[in-house]
Amino acid sequence: MEHILPAYNDPLFSILLIITISLIIALATYGWGLYKQQKEAGNLLKFLDKFDSAECALDTEEMPFEAHMFKPLTLLAKAFENSGEYHKAISIYLYLIKNSDNELAKTELMERLGTTYLHAGFLERARSIYVEILRKKPRNKKVLYELGVVYETMQQYDKAKEIIEPLELLDEDTWKLKKFLEFAQLTSDKQLPTETKLQKLQTLLKDEPSLYRQIISAMLKLDTRIAWEHIDPTRLKEILDILWFLPNSQLDLDIISTNTQLSTLYYAKGYLQKPMAQSGIFSLDLIAKARENGFEDAELQFSYLCKKCKQSFPVSFRRCPNCMAINSVEVEEQIAKASTQTDYSLL
Repeated sequence: MEHILPAYNDPLFSILLIITISLIIALATYGWGLYKQQKEAGNLLKFLDKFDSAECALDTEEMPFEAHMFKPLTLLAKAFENSGEYHKAISIYLYLIKNSDNELAKTELMERLGTTYLHAGFLERARSIYVEILRKKPRNKKVLYELGVVYETMQQYDKAKEIIEPLELLDEDTWKLKKFLEFAQLTSDKQLPTETKLQKLQTLLKDEPSLYRQIISAMLKLDTRIAWEHIDPTRLKEILDILWFLPNSQLDLDIISTNTQLSTLYYAKGYLQKPMAQSGIFSLDLIAKARENGFEDAELQFSYLCKKCKQSFPVSFRRCPNCMAINSVEVEEQIAKASTQTDYSLL
């Protein structure tokens, strides 16, 4: 036996010992990795069990899973999500996550699940999903952005601002997002005096002109005189609906009478008597010309287009309800027959 095994002081003994230790470490590492993977899978299932709900219309409990079902079910869930049937989309996403073995696919499905919860208004559930994803994939930009949207919607602006730092570390341009959150926090602060709020809004407008529409809308609710001082006639189209629906009592006729575009707007609206049709906006000029010729039954109706995803909505928005983009609203006007009912835009 002593001739088979090398002596302890033999160099071969050292090599054999190193190989043996390496094998033990490799096996231990593999076993630990397998254990961690199984534990992660178990934790994920426990985590997802929190989101199972009786209101889901699709019964997936007894549905057997096969690999070829993955793509069609994913497309079906997306179709349900797009049509607003969020409860059906959620049940399919949960089913796929629980049955899929592909970690990359699971992460993508969890992102979609979080987005669906966000669109459906289940903010706390969306937050939990996003936090779970970031625990494993902290460099996921899309999830970071959407987690910020969740905090913003919950009016937890300090937490929303915390998302900015990791985004900057990932080389994202966050200037507009910073200013947008500043504006949202400022307008939601009920304790701040009106004068202070107006001063901060004016500073914010100088810093970030893309917030023009939202800031003018906020100013009109606080002090119409100051708001009119900051209205830029060259950007009339951006706030056309806001000015169109302003009641007569909030008009500054001194400013309006000195500007051709504003005069055209309020002549077309019927607030001014002096004919004017030089706004540069076709629909508005057409109504003004019609009024000048005795036809007074026309008015403007508005829809709101997201410049990023090109989705159109009947009411205005700060963030696009579809793609969550900020400062992306584009006002689209069209001529309609005047009605006796007066509606005010949702700003």
